[in-house]
Amino acid sequence: MEYIPNIIFAIILFAGIGFFAKNIKKLSRNIKLGKAVDTSDNKPQRWNNMFRIALGQTKMVVRPIPGILHLIVYLGFVIINIEVLEIIMDGLLGTHRIFAFLGGFYSFLIGSFEILALLVIVAVVVFWIRRNLIKLKRFLNPEMKGWPKKDGNMILYIELVLMILFLTMNAADYQLQQMNVAHYTKAGAFPISQFIAPLFQDMSTSSIILIERSAWWLHIVGILMFLNYLYYSKHLHILLAFPNTYFGRLKPKGQFENLEAVTKEVKLMMDPSADPFAAPDENAPVPEKFGASDVMDLKWVQLLNAYTCTECGRCTSECPANQTGKKLSPRKIMMDTRDRLEEVGKNIDANKGEFVADGKQLLGDYITHEELWACTSCNACVEACPVSIDPLSIIMDMRQYLVMEQSAAPSDLNNMMGNIENNGAPWPFNQMDRLNWSKES
Repeated sequence: MEYIPNIIFAIILFAGIGFFAKNIKKLSRNIKLGKAVDTSDNKPQRWNNMFRIALGQTKMVVRPIPGILHLIVYLGFVIINIEVLEIIMDGLLGTHRIFAFLGGFYSFLIGSFEILALLVIVAVVVFWIRRNLIKLKRFLNPEMKGWPKKDGNMILYIELVLMILFLTMNAADYQLQQMNVAHYTKAGAFPISQFIAPLFQDMSTSSIILIERSAWWLHIVGILMFLNYLYYSKHLHILLAFPNTYFGRLKPKGQFENLEAVTKEVKLMMDPSADPFAAPDENAPVPEKFGASDVMDLKWVQLLNAYTCTECGRCTSECPANQTGKKLSPRKIMMDTRDRLEEVGKNIDANKGEFVADGKQLLGDYITHEELWACTSCNACVEACPVSIDPLSIIMDMRQYLVMEQSAAPSDLNNMMGNIENNGAPWPFNQMDRLNWSKES
């Protein structure tokens, strides 16, 4: 009978980790639906980006107040969960505070965890106020209605409850230590929870143990539930920010990739000695499709971007097109890409690993032509993103599909391209008449 709690704990632990692993496998499969791209270059710079941007949060603190609050929540939540290792050991082995042998260092750790837990609670409350009372404009965009809004609040509630459970567990533990209750060896420092402990002074020992054990169980089960909730939440970036910043774009912002097939055609047109009737190179790769109309046409790094999106809205708040009232929201581009990718993934699951055409695609069913052509390609969204997401690359790939596959560019752009073809310049003037403006009237 004494081992039943340990067995129950092991079952819950392995079930939670197993379900998480299953979702991560599905996530990996979905990302790999994208086209291959070489990311093996400049590894030192990639490692530097990951440590500086993902771990160091350098782009978050560009906006100091939310940046520092986010840093507190991030560090607090990550560091406090170091204690999860001890909880897991205690749960499996039936011990209590198994790392107490570390002595003074253990007291330092527990004390630090408690201070961080209090700071996390303060930060979470401030974030909730910003979202729900102050109602910052970037949290009120159309794409933030429904599930995205609920998800943003849900994660704050979860973090708040987990921190309160952590401090309640420690407060009850501290009180039991002061009462010299067996199995509760004096260990740890409790700078915050010792002020909560007096609430338990008039309770019986069994009642305090019940509170401590209940908080302990709810805390670890809550963490496992939170772990599995990540897959369905924008907070998946907690895990994906690291690979996303590592595999992020290294080329200068504004530098676009040229299609090899198109480059060869242009060079052929510009070469006066070229034979226009020469047979094409049979070994030259022929693109299956120019640009992208659905998620499978995008690169896998772009799909990783979509899953990493934090929905913070910094990209949209910096977008000049959005600021002038146009429908474009870079955040929505990433959310739409992720939603379509999830839809494709469910299609594959339902059809035994094969994708069956569903009559839908990212272009048109999720992202409109109007949104794509509203973009000024200024890179403000890319610069603003705290985790190196590149919405512009998706916009440009879909524009390329519209132009090269469907000839569906706006009339102004078609006129410009016609002028370039006929006059060698974007303006509707013959080459012989270009300098007429300089002549005296």
